[in-house]
Amino acid sequence: MKRRILLLNTVVILLAGLSGASAAAQATVEFAGNAYITSTGTGATEVINGNGLANWTSPNTVTSAWFRMAQAGTATVGLDAKLSGSTSSTVRVTINGTPFNVNLSGGASKTYKVGTLSLPAGYIKVDLQGVSKKGGYFGDVSGLKVTTASPLAYASDPANYYWSRRGPSVHLGYTVPANTEYFYSEVTVPAGDDKIGSYYMANGFNGGYFGIQVKSPSERWVLFSIWDADNGAKTTLVSKGSGVVDNGFGGEGTGGQSYLSYNWVAGNTYRFITRALPDGAGGTNFSAWFYAPETSAWRYIATWKRPATTTYHTGVYSFLENFIDTNGYLGRSAEHGNQWARSTAGTWTEITAAKFTADPTATTAQRMDYAGGVRNGRFYMRNGGFFNAFVPLNQTFTRPAVGIAPQVNVAALPLQ
Repeated sequence: MKRRILLLNTVVILLAGLSGASAAAQATVEFAGNAYITSTGTGATEVINGNGLANWTSPNTVTSAWFRMAQAGTATVGLDAKLSGSTSSTVRVTINGTPFNVNLSGGASKTYKVGTLSLPAGYIKVDLQGVSKKGGYFGDVSGLKVTTASPLAYASDPANYYWSRRGPSVHLGYTVPANTEYFYSEVTVPAGDDKIGSYYMANGFNGGYFGIQVKSPSERWVLFSIWDADNGAKTTLVSKGSGVVDNGFGGEGTGGQSYLSYNWVAGNTYRFITRALPDGAGGTNFSAWFYAPETSAWRYIATWKRPATTTYHTGVYSFLENFIDTNGYLGRSAEHGNQWARSTAGTWTEITAAKFTADPTATTAQRMDYAGGVRNGRFYMRNGGFFNAFVPLNQTFTRPAVGIAPQVNVAALPLQ
């Protein structure tokens, strides 16, 4: 997907300790960019907004926040909170599994001491849950004060908290031969990694992208989108397959979108083909097909005409992202394999190398829960979930060659 350009106001890694200094430094981990409602009861009203945790009324609700320790060490944690609508309350703050009860009193916001403890390197989870209250609310919490000699990583750029909460988007970039007309790949989402809000993009290229999404508990999409031309000229639909919905899209740019509502299954392997074909009149037609093992047949998604564009496949890549910010604490992964490029002359070339990159949420260390590499003979990508074993970016990975070109007759692919 076309990536946003961010103007970052702060650097997320606190520099104390990086040059050998051992003095403790204090950081404010704001809930607006680092916390989530991770468990709720019936009728829960709690939200994370620009001020942090608000409308905290239910003792069944759990709010979780994360920060990352670069090295093991002692940390003192405080809670930035205020209490209104109640005269007093007791809340439980659990830091890396160790619980502390904190008593809040009415009045202006202040820092309540939680406790001092030894913490390991990596992401530290802090859970909040109400214990008792005299009145309607447990309190409003804006963040954590963390004092430690370890450098910390956490979301620190308020202008981009929405993106930080979504989590890092990661990419695999492929180099394909000149005059690549068709690109073929396969995607497998492991069981349990199909979280709501996930987009497993298989075939991306300069101009568009194609993959599968989890839209809700009851709906999954096969999504194919083409951007409007660089000069602003509108992309138009040429044709679409049976059951495919088409419309325009906005937000991160504009263009044409087509999707098939299809209940794809985690653990199964799905196949994707895209075609880029100049129309001879200054535009390029982009087409997409999807193969599901449940039906054992190729299904036509759509063809979009992008004006002011004359190209075959360039900038080919895959990506993994979460598009629902409130679900950014959930982890997901996908395996991408068997990539092949087919030239205008009909020659298939296997693509066995991929460069691992990410968006600014990762490159500025607002989030460090991302990984990529090779497993099960395929490339993989992983993000979300605040795991510790991140994989450095800008590496090129090589998967084992399959050696057998896709057994598909592109001339016989359906067009309806």
